[in-house]
Amino acid sequence: MTDRSAAITQHLGIRFASADRFEAPILLPFDSSSGPFDQVGAMSPQVPGMLENLLGADAASMSEDCLFLNVYAPEGAEEGSALPVLYWVHGGAYVNGAGSTPWYDGSGLASRGHVVVTINYRLGALGFLGDGNWGTLDQICGLEWVKANIAHFGGDAGNVTIFGESAGGSAVLSLMAAPAAQGLFHKVWAMSPSIRQLRNVQQAHDWAAKFFAAAGVSNLEEARALPLEKLLEAQSAVLAMPGSNYDMFSPAAGGLGLPDDIMGAAAANPAALSIGTNRDENLLFMAFDPRYSNADAAAWAEHAAQQFGDRAAEAQAAYEAARPGFSPLGLIAAAQTDHVFRRPAQQLAEARTAQGNASWMYWFTWASPAFGGMLGSAHALDIPFAFDNLGAPGIEMLLGNGPDRQAIATRFADEIASFSATGAPSWPAFDLEGRATLRIDAEMEVLLNPEPELRLLNS
Repeated sequence: MTDRSAAITQHLGIRFASADRFEAPILLPFDSSSGPFDQVGAMSPQVPGMLENLLGADAASMSEDCLFLNVYAPEGAEEGSALPVLYWVHGGAYVNGAGSTPWYDGSGLASRGHVVVTINYRLGALGFLGDGNWGTLDQICGLEWVKANIAHFGGDAGNVTIFGESAGGSAVLSLMAAPAAQGLFHKVWAMSPSIRQLRNVQQAHDWAAKFFAAAGVSNLEEARALPLEKLLEAQSAVLAMPGSNYDMFSPAAGGLGLPDDIMGAAAANPAALSIGTNRDENLLFMAFDPRYSNADAAAWAEHAAQQFGDRAAEAQAAYEAARPGFSPLGLIAAAQTDHVFRRPAQQLAEARTAQGNASWMYWFTWASPAFGGMLGSAHALDIPFAFDNLGAPGIEMLLGNGPDRQAIATRFADEIASFSATGAPSWPAFDLEGRATLRIDAEMEVLLNPEPELRLLNS
């Protein structure tokens, strides 16, 4: 439980590495006298989207010199305190975000007796052009900094849990596969991981060629000389191109620092894993999209035919039974959510269980009342609950201010803290028979084999 009277010390804007454009990062030594560490560092260059603006991102503070991290610790934590460490990798589709976003304030988790680290890493073309994977190398470099320095803040470098949401969720899974990251972390918590964003080398090269064409250059060396403004213009042009998994800039399997099969390596990694998704992930992307503003029964039928083919009628009946009262838009979002987020997470848990590696699954189903309920339990709405940070900017607008919120935040953050400290949350581990899944809502319950009809439709 959170001790809300506990004082937290914040160490902001610590430079952990330096890096030239399209080069691996270089770990920097920590000098405690170079403080006062009371201002966050620059964020990776980006064009902030709607969610980033809502999250309180400060786009005015952008620089290619962006490899900063922030540390939150209980007051009085010191060398020898040996507190468990939570290491946060932010989301944002690998093109947006920063570890300093107010939603990621680590005070609520730190008050549970943890040291919390939030990091920046290079984004977009600067981090993931072609098969470079420099953003992944930044994340590994941050873990190396933690190993070398976290004891100074009271943390235990031998008890590090990496956690992240969305792109951050798939990023921590990719760290499970990265040879250079092994031994730098011990447990993993993946929230709504965008597993389908992870790509192979050929896909990475194809997108790199499109980037070079948009930028008016022929190769990486010419792109290295581009003014930052031109690089971001070309990046935006590529992001506007049609694609299936929004994988224009993301970790590439077989690229720098990563094996050919990221999910296979994550499945084989013995580190304990907790992984979960939200019931209505895709509503975040669809609710305000004019292309879906007039979605009707015909649109739902058309989508079912595209996603399920010959099983379209069966799928429509199954989703309408599982989501009673949902609009056609909600049903489309439900089917998309299962394909993009829920089923890939289940498949990873299944593969790990088959190899004897401990995994836990959860399902966040609390529905926001904001905007007339149109967001449901959409993507990213679980973040302030996980951080026990309901007072951060923009949260009331997205979540409302109902009395049930704090109990959910307390339980969710408690589970993360318990997992970080002990290697196990409170509910049973996932197995292929019972498929135990904690449902996180105003009423918590452990579900056994939840919604098998929808799972089998998406297999």
